[in-house]
Amino acid sequence: MPEATVAAGFARSLMELAVSKGASRKALAERSRIAPAELQDQDNRIPFAKYVALMRAGQELCDDPALALHFGERFDLSELSIVGLVGGASESMADAFAQMNRYARLAVDVGLGPDDCYRLERRGSSLWIVDTRRTPNNFPELMESSFARMVCTSRRYLPGTQIVKAIHFTHAEPSYRAEYERVFQAPVIFASDKNALLTDDAWLKHKSPSSSRYALGVLSAHAEKLAESLDRSESTKGRVEKLLIPVLHTGDANVETISRQLGLSRQTLFRRLRAESTTFESVLDELRHKLALHYLNKEKVSVGEAAYRVGFSDPAAFSRAFKRWTGTSPRRLRPKV
Repeated sequence: MPEATVAAGFARSLMELAVSKGASRKALAERSRIAPAELQDQDNRIPFAKYVALMRAGQELCDDPALALHFGERFDLSELSIVGLVGGASESMADAFAQMNRYARLAVDVGLGPDDCYRLERRGSSLWIVDTRRTPNNFPELMESSFARMVCTSRRYLPGTQIVKAIHFTHAEPSYRAEYERVFQAPVIFASDKNALLTDDAWLKHKSPSSSRYALGVLSAHAEKLAESLDRSESTKGRVEKLLIPVLHTGDANVETISRQLGLSRQTLFRRLRAESTTFESVLDELRHKLALHYLNKEKVSVGEAAYRVGFSDPAAFSRAFKRWTGTSPRRLRPKV
């Protein structure tokens, strides 16, 4: 199963909130094992386990068990992920909801597969927005922050309109129930059979205050590229490439090392790659080709340095491989320095 991830914008903003509430940035980074470089790109992917560790560290260091509620209350989705920007540029709340479902995993990807993150359920005149993520009680903070963000964002953009009539959570009532009541300003039910917001059809008809067809086109194109990149990273080939990159120069770029890191047998890894119409040798060769071009064309390193970085101890062997890949010598692209 692919590793669950979250957009770096979530981790970065959560860390900033915790720091503003008195937590040590260094302690948060050490306890979550999130390196500062991982947070520089808003669209970078952070392992969900690190995000969970960051949330738990923030709760303790800030002495704030309701930190997830406060995170959702403070930050709009547009500040955290491309998903919020796409939704904001949509024409109506119904369109924004559809876009949110389409790109939800760009924000938080916990392995929903083809299912929508949110499902609409109509019961008479009532409309429920149901979160479909599995095993929600393993990390109820995700539900807390998600619902708090949806409610508080709606309140900011549609002042004076009571969009949400009630909120249901599957987890047990926490010690800080009063914060739920302050943040949501609506009845809250715990130990329910669903994680859901109660609203009505009027919610879907509201116009987005920042809609723009031009902006929607630009943002959607970027979101599609991110979705394609995420698809590649979740494939077996993508996971193999990700593990190969840091060990190419060490001599450990072999199937034994990679299958062990994936927790798979050699045979299982071979079978999964075959199902994607490739082989370990092909993945390794294609990756070396792609990185060699990057190092020579973009970073302008020497031929010898490029050979070392992609795992060739012999520059002559690298030159032969490069000619096989491109039909020309690497020195034609990058003179020896």
